[in-house]
Amino acid sequence: MKRRNFITNSTIATAGLSSLLTACNGSKEKAGIPAKTESEEVASFELDEETISSLQEKIAAGKYSSEQITKLYLQRIEAIDKNGPKLNSVIEINPDAVSIAKAMDDERNTGKIRSAMHGIPVLIKDNIDTADKMQTTAGSLAMEGNIASQDAFVVKKLRESGAVIIGKTNLSEWANFRSSSSCSGWSSRGGQTKSPYILDRNPCGSSSGSGVAAAANLCTVAVGTETDGSITCPAAVNGIVGLKPTVGLISRSGIIPISATQDTSGPMARTVKDVAILLGAMTGTDEADAATKQSEGKALTDYTKFLDTNGLKGKRIGIDRNPQGNNQYMHTLIKKALDVLKKQGAEIIEIAYADAIDKLGKYESDVLKYEFKDGVNKYLASANAKVKSLTEVIAFNRANEDKAMPYFKQETLEASEQKASLESKAYKDAYQQSHIASKKIIDEVIQKNKLDAICGLTMGPACGIDVVYGDRWGDVFLTAPAAVTGYPHITVPAGLVYALPVGISFFGTAYSEPVLLTIAYAYEQSTRNRQQPSFRKSFLP
Repeated sequence: MKRRNFITNSTIATAGLSSLLTACNGSKEKAGIPAKTESEEVASFELDEETISSLQEKIAAGKYSSEQITKLYLQRIEAIDKNGPKLNSVIEINPDAVSIAKAMDDERNTGKIRSAMHGIPVLIKDNIDTADKMQTTAGSLAMEGNIASQDAFVVKKLRESGAVIIGKTNLSEWANFRSSSSCSGWSSRGGQTKSPYILDRNPCGSSSGSGVAAAANLCTVAVGTETDGSITCPAAVNGIVGLKPTVGLISRSGIIPISATQDTSGPMARTVKDVAILLGAMTGTDEADAATKQSEGKALTDYTKFLDTNGLKGKRIGIDRNPQGNNQYMHTLIKKALDVLKKQGAEIIEIAYADAIDKLGKYESDVLKYEFKDGVNKYLASANAKVKSLTEVIAFNRANEDKAMPYFKQETLEASEQKASLESKAYKDAYQQSHIASKKIIDEVIQKNKLDAICGLTMGPACGIDVVYGDRWGDVFLTAPAAVTGYPHITVPAGLVYALPVGISFFGTAYSEPVLLTIAYAYEQSTRNRQQPSFRKSFLP
């Protein structure tokens, strides 16, 4: 999860985006790009920018087998994630990855192809249960040794599709729900994940490793989870596509929780098409997650049929009439994006909604703390971890402070522990003001203006890594509206500012994934904004 209003509010007040980055940059070059600095030498990789479709074509032509592709990705992880630039995005390798890939090849050789995902290497976030030899820890030393007894429902779906889970990705510990001064991409078990564009920049979180791994071509596609911004933020700042689905479209059972109201997993990839393919492999009704029952008749297994290069024609897209932040390069970027949307046939409608949503942020903070305590206690009670409750997690961290909390502490965990049950009036009031009130605001603005989607820049370019004082994400952060409502949200590369990726967001009402994918695909194909990482050592020249 990642929400500037209550996760980084105290640090954001110290500097706006423009002043922060200008101070770091000191130059007035076009697009605010700093003078080119020395880059880490990264050898060319034969699977660079390969997609699910291109790999399937090459497998069918006999150029590769799934086993060969899996080995190549594992070598790539060893070369630049564990060595070289040392991105630190993968927390654990699946020791059975190659044998699983070989099994998928054997099936293919008998004429059986399960789906478009058959034999395709995937990395998943380390808060998602896998009943194999890998741990599920949410990056926490307190959870070390937790081997799940059964796969998360979404993992079962991935395995059924023929996907090859090659490892787990690092994340902001406890999905960034440990401290208000946390550094995104850092966990006590996995250390600090780095941006592949400029290595001293923050990868955002909490799906930091999934975003970095997909951006740096360590896998074909990746899976993240989001409560508020944890897919869309790391996707945007790492130059990839990320989709936070409607809550309930994908099961949450077997995923270490924060919020029953807002949690979901979702696909992360270098292209909209790959996101659409992976999304179709992840959906399904799960008896263990009541929210998925709402998706019956709405969930699909093939979202690629909505990918249309002319999909922007006739679309009505809303944008808040107030400018996002004060940075001139960001303003230029959104103007350029809006010009593309108009040229491709969309109608841009000025609306007002962001301020009203922001005013409800304090209620979201309370809802998440109540739901985290309830959800994590239920998860730990039946998990194979050495800690069996939130109380025990807090006690473990205190007893092992030098290793578990060497930089920031655990005030968010402690505040959650103090909350009452979900039956309390305080929780119900907060839920009403956060989830219900926010839905009313978004529904009314969409219906009144007959919108297909709302858009805006996802957030600013990556801030610096700072494990001592925490994240400083500036004054552009468009994740809350879709997060608090449980509505779908997709981010697509919009360009570079200060040599760092910035994404553009599109979000809409429940189960509007088909429309959002149509819009995102048409925008992506008309702009081709994704640029591969440069692996610069430092932001400063």
